[in-house]
Amino acid sequence: MKYDMPGFQVGEAIIAGYAAFSKQCGLYVDPAAIAAHADEIASLKLKATKTGVTFSVSHPITAELVHKLAVSSRSKKGL
Repeated sequence: MKYDMPGFQVGEAIIAGYAAFSKQCGLYVDPAAIAAHADEIASLKLKATKTGVTFSVSHPITAELVHKLAVSSRSKKGL
């Protein structure tokens, strides 16, 4: 648990965190991972901030994009 969210950590580096809210969910990764996949996020019509991608039950994030973001986030942290 970091920042009051469950997530995945390697050593001291947080690779990804996630949270659920009343109207949306979020996947939070390294900002460079969001930037690296900005075109794909936009093509899927998902909302992105500097550090995360938000999505809903009716418009979920794809497993493929979750994988890409997690791998990219880990890579950007030098792991």
